[in-house]
Amino acid sequence: MDIQLFKSIADQYKVIFFDAFGVLKNYEGLIDGVQETMNYLHEQNIGFYVLTNDASRSPAELCDSFQQLGLTDITSNKIISSGMLAQEYLSRKIKQGTIAYLGTPESAHYLENQELKTISIKSLELAQAEEIEALVFMDDEGFNWDEDLNKVLNLLRRRNIPVIIANSDYTYPVSKSRVAIAIGAIADMMEELTGKQFLRFGKPDAQMFVFAYDHVQPFHPVDKSEILMVGDTLETDIIGGNKFGLDTVLVLSGNTAPQLAEQAIFSTGITPTYVCESIALR
Repeated sequence: MDIQLFKSIADQYKVIFFDAFGVLKNYEGLIDGVQETMNYLHEQNIGFYVLTNDASRSPAELCDSFQQLGLTDITSNKIISSGMLAQEYLSRKIKQGTIAYLGTPESAHYLENQELKTISIKSLELAQAEEIEALVFMDDEGFNWDEDLNKVLNLLRRRNIPVIIANSDYTYPVSKSRVAIAIGAIADMMEELTGKQFLRFGKPDAQMFVFAYDHVQPFHPVDKSEILMVGDTLETDIIGGNKFGLDTVLVLSGNTAPQLAEQAIFSTGITPTYVCESIALR
C-alpha cells in the first residue's frame, strides 16, 4: 500500500471535501498538522468544505466548534451537513403537523420552520402518536436508550409515517482504541424490527454528494475531476466519493487503523485513489 504526502495530492485539485471527525479533529482536539494545512490551502486558493454526517448541531454551531479550535477559515457556508438534506426533504414533503426526532435539542434546528412543530422522542407520549407526521433519527444523544427506543418501536407500529435518517454513521471513535454506537446503527436495528424502509441522507448516499457539488458551484465552478474527497472511513467517505466520480483520499488518522487499512481495502473492495497518514503537509 503506497502512502503519500497529502500536500502533493492537494495541489492537483481546486476544491477539497473534508470529513470532520478523524480527518480534521478527534476526541483530543485538532489533529496534528491540520491548522498548517488549512493555511496552505487558503494561500493556494484551493477551496475547502466540511462534508459531515454530523446532524447533532446546526451549521453555525458546527462552525463555532471549529473556530474555537482555531480553524477560523471554516465559516458556516463551508459546512455541508447531512442534516441540511433532511431539512430540504421535510420542507418539500411534509407541509404541516409534528415531527418527532431522536437527538439533542440542538439537532432540531434542521427540522424547525413556521409550519412544522417538533417534539423529541424523550418528550413524546404514545397517546400523541396520531399527531406525528414523520420521525427523524438525528443523533445518538438526547434520549434514554431503553425507554425511548422502545417508544420509537411502538410509534412505528402505530403510524405508517416517513422515517428519515439524517446521520448514517454506524460508529464514531471516542478514544484511540474505542468506538461508540452511532445513530445509523440504531436506525438499522429499528428498520429490521419494524420491517419498514427508512430514507437515508448523508454519506455514502449520492444525494449528499450531489447536494455538496451544487452547494460549491456559486463559489467554485468546478468539474467533478477537480474535487477531492478526504475521509477516514471506507464505507461512507470513500465509497460515496468513488460512486459520485470523485478522487478520494483515505487518511489513517481516524476510523481506519493504519495496521488494518490494507486488509480493510482488500476485504471490502473499496479502493481509495490515494492513502495518507493524515492531511498534515509533512
